[in-house]
Amino acid sequence: MFDALLAEGKDVSAYDHNQLMSAHYDDAELTRIADERIRTFQQDSACEAGIFHHLITLPTYHTAALSTDNLAKGYFAEEGMLAYVKGVQRQEIRQGIACVKHQNMAGSDMGDDHKEYFAGEAALKAEGKNNTMNQFH
Repeated sequence: MFDALLAEGKDVSAYDHNQLMSAHYDDAELTRIADERIRTFQQDSACEAGIFHHLITLPTYHTAALSTDNLAKGYFAEEGMLAYVKGVQRQEIRQGIACVKHQNMAGSDMGDDHKEYFAGEAALKAEGKNNTMNQFH
C-alpha cells in the first residue's frame, strides 16, 4: 500500500515505513485508504482476477496463533486456568459458540457408548452427569 501510494505520486513522507502497523497510525489517512482496499480485497479479486476462494486459511492460521499466544501468557503465569476461563470459555458462552460443549463435538458420546458396551459400569467415560460439559446450559 505504502509503495503503491508512493508510485501514484502521493506524499507519504509523514509516515515511517518501518512503523506502519503501529497503533500510532490507526486514524491516519493512509490507514483509512489501506483498510478500505483490504475490506474489498476478496470482492475485487473475484471481479478483476477471477479468484473465488476467500483465503480463509490465512486468518484462521493467524487467529489460532494469536489466541494461543495470548492464552499462554496468562495460563502459564499468575492467572493459570483462570486465563482460559476468562479469556476463552466465558467468551464462548456469552457469544453462543457451540464448541463450549466440546465433548459432544469431539464425539465423546460415541466413544462412551463403545466403552460401556465392552466394559459395562466399569467404563471410564468422558460423558455423564459429572462431566464439565454439563455445567453449561
